[in-house]
Amino acid sequence: MIGVVKNDIVKLFGTIKSYDDGTFYFDEKYVDGSEYKGPITTSASVVRGVTSFANVVSGKLNIPGEKILGLAKFFLGIGLPGSGRDCFNQIESLSLLENNRIFVPLILSLPSKVLSLTSKDQLKVEVTTVFGSAAPPLRVNLVQVLGSDSKVITTDSKFDLDNNVHYLDITPLKIDVGKYSLVFEITLQDSEHETVYTTGGRNTESVVVTGLIKVDKAEIGISENDAGSAESVEKLDLLKDTKVSLSANHLQKLRLSFQLSTPLGRTFKPHQVFLKLKHESKVEHLFVVPGSVRQFKIVLDFLGLVEKFYYLSGTYDLELSVGDASMENSFLRALGQLELDLPEAPEKAPRPPAQAVDPLAKFRPQKEIEHIFRVPEKRPPQEVSLAFTGLTLLPFIGFLIGLMRLGVNLKNFPSLPGPAAFASLFHAGIGAVLLLYVLFWVKLDLFTTLKYLSFLGVFLVFVGHRTLSYLSNTAAKQKTA
Repeated sequence: MIGVVKNDIVKLFGTIKSYDDGTFYFDEKYVDGSEYKGPITTSASVVRGVTSFANVVSGKLNIPGEKILGLAKFFLGIGLPGSGRDCFNQIESLSLLENNRIFVPLILSLPSKVLSLTSKDQLKVEVTTVFGSAAPPLRVNLVQVLGSDSKVITTDSKFDLDNNVHYLDITPLKIDVGKYSLVFEITLQDSEHETVYTTGGRNTESVVVTGLIKVDKAEIGISENDAGSAESVEKLDLLKDTKVSLSANHLQKLRLSFQLSTPLGRTFKPHQVFLKLKHESKVEHLFVVPGSVRQFKIVLDFLGLVEKFYYLSGTYDLELSVGDASMENSFLRALGQLELDLPEAPEKAPRPPAQAVDPLAKFRPQKEIEHIFRVPEKRPPQEVSLAFTGLTLLPFIGFLIGLMRLGVNLKNFPSLPGPAAFASLFHAGIGAVLLLYVLFWVKLDLFTTLKYLSFLGVFLVFVGHRTLSYLSNTAAKQKTA
């Protein structure tokens, strides 16, 4: 029975899928026609079952070590899964592969995949288990270097071991700037470890080698004809701030050329080489500078570009940008200005596009506002103002005199505590209304005054009604008595 299971496991690993980088995984499947199992869940189930079976049976399962290593690369390469279940399956599978009776995978990794020729960086290689534990004694050789230009460098460079990190000086290899695929070969020093660990034989890693690019023979000028006879040619130092001032009309051409070379003297072709012309009205024009075997060169024939330039004469700022991931001295350089004279635009000529509004413009310092206040109007003398202020008090004085003439007294003021309290509140409310009038005169506005007056009015109606009801009942009792 155990032999049948072992054969089934071998057949199962015969159906495993793979990527070009040596990663192996088990394809997704549907369970019972409804439940979906993705590659992570399916591969984790196989790892869980196979490692558990290998721990309880005698002998070794006939599973190739490169497939165990490929499964480890799969779980290491998926990053952080999107669900908690997949994250659990990933961590559990790696922990099972860290220590199992089939093969313990050894992972080759590069601490840095960017090497600088300027800094003379060494190539560093680490070989550990999936959880970063130290590997047994082994040797790492760099056997092949594949360039992006399909150039192959065959070597047999041995690394120096220091604190579980393997070092190699790449200077003798004469590697230039660019992207490379490095082929490593790992060999276990102890033959007994070959039945415990798997290295996968050869491992391939990608690196980027950077360096300073030399810029030579940069020239810019204005020519009159197709033969290239230049009216004015100026030398440029594209690694420094050197600016030129040119002028041209629609019958002339602008020529720009320069050369780029690597630290080893080879022609360098960066990913991005652009020439930008920006008009004083903020209209921009971008041109790709084509490159040949010897140099980068662009010729702008203004006669054929008048419509593209929207017939806009005036000053154009010249700007050259050269950039690449392998170029340590990528630059965006202002070349100077071009005074361009183009013919008048016909009626049906295309119009320049509307320029985008800078959203931060409203936060910048605005133009200072200058304002002259008018001369204040002439005011009356202080005595006249005080006299009119006194006249405003006459109605209140007349009110007090009227109360005295009417013989106002407190004979009918309630004597019982309850009615006396309501009567006191009523008089206090009237005083509050008078105080509100004063505040309206010196401080409050009309709407605020009306708001407070509405509350005081409701209060006065309530306490006044109670007070007057008491006085009315008292007067009625006196008449009946």
